[in-house]
Amino acid sequence: MSEHHHTIDKRQARLAFSKAAEQYDQVAVLQREIGERMLDRLELVRLQPGVILDVGSGTGVATAALADRYRKSRVLALDFAFPMLLQTRKRGSWLRKPRCICGDLEQLPLADQSVDLIYSNAAIQWSNDLDTTFSEFRRVLRPGGLLMFTTFGPDTLMELRAAWAEVDEGSHVSNFIDMHDIGDALLRAGLADPVMDVDRMTLTYERVTGLMRDLKVLGAHNVNSDRPRGLTGKGRLQAMQSAYEQFRKDGSLPASYEVVYGHAWAPEAGHKSNAPSVSLDQLTRSLGQVGHGG
Repeated sequence: MSEHHHTIDKRQARLAFSKAAEQYDQVAVLQREIGERMLDRLELVRLQPGVILDVGSGTGVATAALADRYRKSRVLALDFAFPMLLQTRKRGSWLRKPRCICGDLEQLPLADQSVDLIYSNAAIQWSNDLDTTFSEFRRVLRPGGLLMFTTFGPDTLMELRAAWAEVDEGSHVSNFIDMHDIGDALLRAGLADPVMDVDRMTLTYERVTGLMRDLKVLGAHNVNSDRPRGLTGKGRLQAMQSAYEQFRKDGSLPASYEVVYGHAWAPEAGHKSNAPSVSLDQLTRSLGQVGHGG
């Protein structure tokens, strides 16, 4: 089993993202930035994928970018919230409508060894079992295929978590898995040569209500199965907001994000690797200038 100590209420998560679909792009600043950085990292890799799968495609920003970059590739957008896929369909030109699949990353509705590149931006944190998810990724990747993903580490929203902890013991903020545990899960799934890296980013707000509104519009508010039920009392909400003030700096309230980047390969036929994780710096040095031509 993977190192997940909470359960996502998938029905609630799907509902939240379905409601968020039409407004999502207005507030998904961080997700777009991370997605663009991950696309930049693809420049380091020589790859001409026949089939690309965008897992957790959301409104299809990256789907469109991948289709534009790999013009000869067949690009598939997969999301578990159908209204998100409707937004994706609107984004594609009439000539290059992305193929959309409504499905869950823990049970991919795709044939074995049918994909050359899996791109997944800020999605695997919605998995209840990382081992199952990575095994599914391994199953659908062709030998030599690439998995590239981002997710969030445990320091994400640490200020919000700390502020709530001063008010009660409830689960108000989603839990996130440590980078090293993610790397271990990649190896357990039989994926080869994992590379893990971390980046820290901060969004700032005038008030904590702005952060909470953004999280709600993103569909990324707390959907842990052990979350408090019913409405949060006004008194507790105010107490949390007061507790959050301890983090105010230069007139703004920070919201920290620990962004985890990872990639790994489906082993070539007959090859199995349990290579240790290496940093992006090491990867960049080893690749040198290879791949910058596309």
